[in-house]
Amino acid sequence: MDILDIIEKKKKGQKLSSEEISFFAAGYAKGDIPDYQASALLMAICINGMHSDETAALTKAIVESGETLDLSGLPGIKVDKHSNGGVGDKASLVVVPMLASLGYTVIKASGRGLGHTGGTLDKLESIGGLVVGMDMDRLMSIAERTNALICEQSPMITPADKKLYALRDVTATVDSPSLIAASIMSKKIACGADAIVLDVKIGSGSFMKTLEDGQALAREMISIGTSTGKKVSAVLTDMGQPLGYAVGNALEVIEAANTLKGSGPGDLLEVSIELASTLMASVGEDKAAAVEKLIGSINSGMAYSKFVQIILAQGADEVYADNINLILEPRESVVLKAREGGYVYITDCEAIGKASLECGAGRKQLGDTIDSSAGIMMHVKNGDLVSAGDPVATLYSSSSDKLEIALGLLDGAFGYCQAKPDAVETILGTLS
Repeated sequence: MDILDIIEKKKKGQKLSSEEISFFAAGYAKGDIPDYQASALLMAICINGMHSDETAALTKAIVESGETLDLSGLPGIKVDKHSNGGVGDKASLVVVPMLASLGYTVIKASGRGLGHTGGTLDKLESIGGLVVGMDMDRLMSIAERTNALICEQSPMITPADKKLYALRDVTATVDSPSLIAASIMSKKIACGADAIVLDVKIGSGSFMKTLEDGQALAREMISIGTSTGKKVSAVLTDMGQPLGYAVGNALEVIEAANTLKGSGPGDLLEVSIELASTLMASVGEDKAAAVEKLIGSINSGMAYSKFVQIILAQGADEVYADNINLILEPRESVVLKAREGGYVYITDCEAIGKASLECGAGRKQLGDTIDSSAGIMMHVKNGDLVSAGDPVATLYSSSSDKLEIALGLLDGAFGYCQAKPDAVETILGTLS
């Protein structure tokens, strides 16, 4: 079998066999297929798409490129949550501690930033001392003590996905629904959860721009998961504006921590509660009762205590247990002011993500170092009334040159109108 023949076949829009897909995934994971040939195939997939059978075969091949976790020795129901990526999407940092505080076991293998969207691992690494990469022995040891952790996938778990994930980020091949579905579901299947909830972001700040695209992605991922015996549900959520107000790594960790303390943004709490309660309902709990339990975990302090337990178990410096705000290092800043008075509306949420990337909160190419304190703090939401000159966002970076570029991008993401725009629902629907 020849990788050139496989590239040529997909370039012509033809369907690949499961054997060809397995050959590619295994060969790339082992280093037998170089980046430039993998990039060519990824681009052909992006342009011509994949049949559902191909996506399922790719998911299976990625899982089989490494080992799978056996969580049978851990207590409770094993659950997991994943998002297809968005701007300011720090819901995992809220959902995992909430569920763990209620007795669920949550072993979440997360990813790094992709394109204009942030990565949970990059966010967590803004906490000094915290380690996301670990071997199986350490992973299981932490899980037994905390019943939850958020980690980088082990080199032995889905190694093909780890390499493909990084390559997609720097070759403009992020937004393929099939590649997104295979990447997400391969990690979820390999990590051994009994039940999975998917946060499918839809809107200008997501890779899924329309409700129809989001529904199709959700159905594909649900189909892949249920075919392997998993209980899978999906919540469709709006990404026409950032989730919460913080966009950037340390900024988002602080906002998530505040949410766990009961003082976070309403939309972040709403999405987190919906995701967690939907997952709990999928394993037999009454959903209304689940919502009450989740709110209770925040009001009682259980959820935040679990968050602290998780980060300390993963090596975080104890100083952050008392004051998580210390992770934010001083940076240069500039304030974006409203060009005119009126009601604010976000015209391009993706541009906000790109502006955060320009500040230094993401990677433009493999090997780029992330500035964990860089990013954007929004001061307004869609529909807020402002006067000309009011602050609408503050940008942070270690470089004034980066701030200048980011400011231009961010300014173009805002519009102003005299009639209050219709409110957009945060939760767009659920599928199971």
